[in-house]
Amino acid sequence: MDIPVENQRKMNWFEHIELVAAILSGLLIVTAWLSGKNDAETLSVSLYIAAFLIGGYAKAKEGIEETIKDKELNVEMLMVFAAIGSALIGYWAEGAILIFIFALSGALETYTLNKSHKEISSLMELQPEEAWLLNEDGTTVKVSTDSLAVGALLLVKPGERIPVDGKVTRGTTSIDMSAINGESMPVTKAIGDDLFAGTVNLSGAIQMEMTKLSSETLFQKIITLVQSAQSEKSPSQQFIERFEGTYVKIVLISVFIMMFLPHFVFGWDWTTTFYRAIVLLVVASPCALVASIMPATLAAVSNGARRGVLFKGGIHLELLSSVKAIAFDKTGTLTTGFPVVTDFIVREGEDSDETLALIAGIESQSNHPLAVAITNFAAEKKLTPLQGVQTEDLPGHGLRAIYQDQEFLVGNPRFVGKKLAEEFNDGIAMNLSDGGKTVVFLKDDQGIVAAIASKDTLRKEAIQAIHELKKAGIQTIMLTGDNEKTAAAITGEVQIDRYVAECLPEMKVEKLKELIKEYKAVAMVGDGINDAPALATATSGIAMGDGTDVALETADIVLMQNDLTNISYAIKLSRKMQRIVKQNVFFSIAVIAVLIVSNFMQVVDLPLGVIGHEGSTILVILNGLRMLNKVN
Repeated sequence: MDIPVENQRKMNWFEHIELVAAILSGLLIVTAWLSGKNDAETLSVSLYIAAFLIGGYAKAKEGIEETIKDKELNVEMLMVFAAIGSALIGYWAEGAILIFIFALSGALETYTLNKSHKEISSLMELQPEEAWLLNEDGTTVKVSTDSLAVGALLLVKPGERIPVDGKVTRGTTSIDMSAINGESMPVTKAIGDDLFAGTVNLSGAIQMEMTKLSSETLFQKIITLVQSAQSEKSPSQQFIERFEGTYVKIVLISVFIMMFLPHFVFGWDWTTTFYRAIVLLVVASPCALVASIMPATLAAVSNGARRGVLFKGGIHLELLSSVKAIAFDKTGTLTTGFPVVTDFIVREGEDSDETLALIAGIESQSNHPLAVAITNFAAEKKLTPLQGVQTEDLPGHGLRAIYQDQEFLVGNPRFVGKKLAEEFNDGIAMNLSDGGKTVVFLKDDQGIVAAIASKDTLRKEAIQAIHELKKAGIQTIMLTGDNEKTAAAITGEVQIDRYVAECLPEMKVEKLKELIKEYKAVAMVGDGINDAPALATATSGIAMGDGTDVALETADIVLMQNDLTNISYAIKLSRKMQRIVKQNVFFSIAVIAVLIVSNFMQVVDLPLGVIGHEGSTILVILNGLRMLNKVN
């Protein structure tokens, strides 16, 4: 649904209302100061009061509402008390400047929040709300996606967004998948191919069958993940917020004592005593400390989302910085999960093309990944699979086929005869197996006719990703259900530090627990249902964006673009955020300590205290906003 231009302008104006109020407050302060210089005291005080009300309204309202809701004082209320106290002792300008800088720091925090929320807004705008429903008579009617049921037949015209997740039932087209995986190249979709809500139909009109409710689409899950990330706070932020209430009480008690004790102990006059108490109220307020974490965390979450790395909350962003080792699943994670044929050897005297056409004719009736790889290999050779082949699928072994009254077996060595397989072509099958390849044999009544070796291909970025993790000082481990030879071959190719072969799902959890004992903090990267227990056990569970729903829901972090190099980017992002948070916390505490001591020594006056305190708040927020920049 399009938003009217007038309404958009109002929304943009409202987004910056705090900044506008802060700037207006600043202009009123300058005008009030100039009026005071010209002996217009009444006008000057009136303008200062206006600056108080305009600049402080938002923060005062927030502070009062939260105090009533939580039944506990907060840093906003401290600032209100400090500003009122400054005015009571005649320091109108200082009180107004305090409000102005506090409002400015609040506007910066709001900017960070809005920047983060725009990630969701831009996603929400891409989610279609209506679809063309196909009736039984072939006519179409536009309906809300919320009203559609699984199995509904829909029409998607060129240029329109795919309204819901589903499968193509008629037609062929190119789909812009960038909203889902960040890839700029369109993907061709034909009958039977999966479609995802939010992607764009670029060329032909297609018909599709809905397979998921609009509330359960992959696109909706992405939106939910980002929303979850923004609302969940890191442990550090939770501690600061718990500490805030206690600290505010300590400050107020200290200020109350300060109003009387120095008069009797140090002999200060009452004016000085009260003045120093107000300065203490200003400089001891933990504004900078409270703002040390949240802006940096939100900026980091937004940064990750732009790169296709979705954190489910600040806690997961924080924990990732402590990871010392990462365990990888093999199939679908380090590899594409789609095997390709690498070698094809035929018996002496047999025609290579005819034999391959026969095998393709047999395998074309199976949907096993190896069968798909073989039929694709035949297609690349521009060979047509032989027709009229009768096949019988024997799960776990292979296929039995009858062609022109002759029986053929296609399968593993155990199925066709281990001795025959080992002796074929001077034991070439054993050499291929040692290289981590899976070998399938074709056998007739005379023996082995051919051997086809295939291999699950590495993701193109896998080697670079492992190299970058090693540079970051992280140990890499592969946990795979494959046999020892295949695991060793993949490990050597990708240069992983170590591997565990023939690892069942329950064994992965045990191995992960062992790694956690060894390294304390361990991440797990996976994509399948069998990886879900390990993802849940790990300190940080990382799922591939094209993984199963269970993996996506169990993981703490999702790589939406399926780019393994984004793991090292996420770790760099996490570590940089931790450095910035530590800088902010140390700086905030140091400034507060210096200002409190300086106040007792009567070195810092109220104007300098205001600038020092609020200036430090603005500096830590600006430092946190550095997380919006790309991490190198």
